[in-house]
Amino acid sequence: MIQRNSERKTMDAIGQIVCASGQAYTAYRQCTLKDRKRTIEAVRKGLKGAVMNLAEMACRETGMGHSVDKARKIALAVDKTPGVEDLQTEVLTNDDGIVLTELSSCGVIAAVHPCTNPIAVLINTTISALAAGNAIIHCPHPRAFHSSQTAVELINASIKEAIGIDHLVSMLPTTGHHVCEQLMNHPDVDMIVVTGSSTAVSAAFRADKKVIGAGPANPPVIVDETADLDRAASAIAESAAFDYNLMCVSEKAIVTLDCVAEPLLTAFARVGVQVLDSKDMEKVERLMFNADGDVARRYEGRPLKEILDRAGVVYHYPAKLAVGEARLNDLLVMKEVKIPIVPMVRMPDFKSALTAASQVEQNYHHTAGIHSRSIERLDEAARAMRTAIFVKNAPFISSIGFGVDVPCAFSIASQTGEGPISARHFTHRRRCVLSEAFQIK
Repeated sequence: MIQRNSERKTMDAIGQIVCASGQAYTAYRQCTLKDRKRTIEAVRKGLKGAVMNLAEMACRETGMGHSVDKARKIALAVDKTPGVEDLQTEVLTNDDGIVLTELSSCGVIAAVHPCTNPIAVLINTTISALAAGNAIIHCPHPRAFHSSQTAVELINASIKEAIGIDHLVSMLPTTGHHVCEQLMNHPDVDMIVVTGSSTAVSAAFRADKKVIGAGPANPPVIVDETADLDRAASAIAESAAFDYNLMCVSEKAIVTLDCVAEPLLTAFARVGVQVLDSKDMEKVERLMFNADGDVARRYEGRPLKEILDRAGVVYHYPAKLAVGEARLNDLLVMKEVKIPIVPMVRMPDFKSALTAASQVEQNYHHTAGIHSRSIERLDEAARAMRTAIFVKNAPFISSIGFGVDVPCAFSIASQTGEGPISARHFTHRRRCVLSEAFQIK
């Protein structure tokens, strides 16, 4: 009886939040594009002063990551998430008239988030949803509930001050798989965006609504004998060490040719990466996996020293990342493990290296990359991997906006095909046709 009463209260709370979001959406639909721009600028301004505080809160609450790196992620989401400029109109004219295709808002969006990048994903998703003209309800990971709540409160205060609308951005009063599924299945929720596991994406599909699904990843990077090894080592070290390798787009395994393996390890040592031998890597694997082959999540997003100390491996100060040799079928290679230790697999030639990288990526169609000076191999690898993101001769984190002038995206919709998501993906495409007019060619 107590459990039923609790479930009823949760369903009532969800119903009230969805109702308030629907009313906010109705009001927001009356706003102009200038109003949307003003809203987003207010949100950016309201969050800027809280970046470090939110980063520290997220680190404490989740027990994962590095606060300075988390602050960089949050700042990137605040500054470089595309706004209304992402909503491009398509126009076709001919002798028969004009066809106009516009991107129109969806309505009330349910957003389910991971614990790895909770605040950056929340902000990135919120700005995208607002730019597209929607209301959004967040369902954060239980390990990031309070930091997410703080971010939502700051966002709502900014929106209220800018355009006077309440509840345009909301959050559930509690969280968990069951609560998220109740929200996703609510009849007045129009769209679902999930950043996380395949299980969460599958639950979203069962709700029978428009779904953007950012599922699992295991990004491999190929290094061939033509590569600039110092550049490759530096790029991998920058990306894989960032936030203790919590990013879904960061390099999780290296596949290299046998003839270049030793020089590559030397290049890693030159840029401050600790090189582990095969016995050390075996100790790390025993620490990171239980008897059933499941990842020991308590060590994910933790500093290199802590993990090596726990594994019984000597840590070399001040390394932030370690690289060590492994076999293709090792669990550290074939499963996504979010730690600052990257396994390296040797293959005899480029063809077998490309095949191995495809095995490591496991058809998640998420992220992969290569370091090579060969144009033919850059092209061949990109075609073979078929990932939403493919990075050539650069750190993988550059693909979402770090250090380069590209739009920020923290959700990579590999399962539903949108790739790096932005405002345009939070819309419906609508076609308007006018016969025998407006063609002046």
